[in-house]
Amino acid sequence: MCVFVCISVCVLVVVTMVLLLRRTPLPRFLLLSAILALLLFLSSFWLPQSGVRDCDSIWQPCLSFYTPKPEPPLFSGEWAELGKAPPIIKECPGQLFQVRSLLQFLKSSLEEDDDVLLEPYLQSWDQLLHFMESLGTMVGFFSQKVREKVVLIRELSLKRSAEDHGKRGPAPSGLKLGAYRSVRSMVEAELNQGVVNFSWRTDSGCRTLLRLHRSLLWLRLMLEGLAEGPDADGRYKTPGELSRDAYKVALAPHHPWMLRKAAEFVFLALPDRQYFLQLVCVQNQREATPILRIIIHALKLVHAQTQRILAEHDMLELP
Repeated sequence: MCVFVCISVCVLVVVTMVLLLRRTPLPRFLLLSAILALLLFLSSFWLPQSGVRDCDSIWQPCLSFYTPKPEPPLFSGEWAELGKAPPIIKECPGQLFQVRSLLQFLKSSLEEDDDVLLEPYLQSWDQLLHFMESLGTMVGFFSQKVREKVVLIRELSLKRSAEDHGKRGPAPSGLKLGAYRSVRSMVEAELNQGVVNFSWRTDSGCRTLLRLHRSLLWLRLMLEGLAEGPDADGRYKTPGELSRDAYKVALAPHHPWMLRKAAEFVFLALPDRQYFLQLVCVQNQREATPILRIIIHALKLVHAQTQRILAEHDMLELP
């Protein structure tokens, strides 16, 4: 099946390139059709579905990836860093993504020491999904897979809450009380239930959280690139280049080769840097940098805490 798909895509690309040489308006349509066909086939694999694949075959050539540096330990009062000379974070009228709301949820998720509260964590993802879906149809198509992960954890929490209460009346949200109140409580509950498997895939909250955790790193690294200044030649990297570089670190090591190639098409379709700046309600890079650094710092704190909890239980490579 993979061979057939690859051949079909190659034929489409060759035909498209021939037409491009003729300078007709049809090639753009055919090129987009070829890309969408490949993405539709691979969409169910957008989030990592397994560990790093073997690269013994021609269909999965080996690639080299560098390993991100370990997260530094959290210290009490790190959130105070966000209050040092803060820029004015405005409400952006006419859009769903709001930086202020994202920061509020991220901060709330770390209100308990050595844990991550799941309800504000998932609310943070609601905001990040608004951000992703603002980037256009191509990225929005894939963000649906992220949304499915968020929905699954919420459904698991409600199911567990209902089971725990039985016939004693309406069950409260499992994200407020009970097993799915936090990352640590969810990990412990699912391990005790035996729903987490370290050899094959299960629809556990822990496995689902790990996929979100990796995607959070991808978004954080991309935003770090947006916050950086120009290179020695005065050139800023494009959002597509930044997303590609972040993908190679956070997600590509967990994706099959075909999906890695498909992702490159998505990055080519990303809007320009100015569009990203407008999403955080600023007009230029000088205004954007301090706001982006605050978002990055908040994402780093939440990612580091989640990383530690998963690492304590050897869950960083769940299939």
